[in-house]
Amino acid sequence: MRYVFLVCYDGTGLSGFQRQAKGERTVQGELERALSAVAGAPVRVCGSGRTDAGVHALGQVCHADFQTEIPAQKLSVCMNAFLPPDIRVLKSGEAPEGFDCTRGARQKTYHYRFYTAEEEIPLLGRYAVRVKGSPDPALMRAFCGRIEGEHDFAAFRAAGSSAKTTVRTVYAATLLEERAPLYTLYTFSVTGNGFLYNMVRILAGELVAAGMGKRDVLPEAFRTGERSLLAGTMPARGLTLYQVEYGVPLFGTRQE
Repeated sequence: MRYVFLVCYDGTGLSGFQRQAKGERTVQGELERALSAVAGAPVRVCGSGRTDAGVHALGQVCHADFQTEIPAQKLSVCMNAFLPPDIRVLKSGEAPEGFDCTRGARQKTYHYRFYTAEEEIPLLGRYAVRVKGSPDPALMRAFCGRIEGEHDFAAFRAAGSSAKTTVRTVYAATLLEERAPLYTLYTFSVTGNGFLYNMVRILAGELVAAGMGKRDVLPEAFRTGERSLLAGTMPARGLTLYQVEYGVPLFGTRQE
């Protein structure tokens, strides 16, 4: 039987999603440890994608194949009893026929959070990155509109990417601004059919640079694929995998 899980985690103390040979704490490793305890036998867990060390997730989707008498919807509660507090299974259920959480993903949404303030705000620093200066929200929103659509995002990938093609479609890119007395918090949300290695963090860096009035280099970056044209990669802690969508009902809802 194949089961599907909706997983949330704080990536601060984790060495990414993928299991590590040296025994570092990872999301996959912790999930497999917990699920093997529940199932009473070794279980391998597959994720919708790999997040780097320090990256968070609200809507990571995983699947696993094993046999159990426990009702599918109760597996989340059972697993959470064995998981550390920085990882939680929010939902569990039987996977639809033919479901594969990696190959079946139609689109993913990531959020990148950053803020402006005169000083570091410790209450924000775990999940958002402070940027210096005062980026112009109008310029940043214009940047969001320009990255939507199908483009060759070769310039927006980090070294080590193994993707066979660098063409991706961004369905939506938006910027939410939340003003508070001591800071302004921004959430850059981007939804696409797939993302290259570090693509969202590089997009976030160029977004901030655009807000600071940087010369428009997007056409040249899309044309040449030159990484050097773009701003630096933003830190991992600002990034959250927000949602993965499959176009089929998961966990009793219309679409996850």
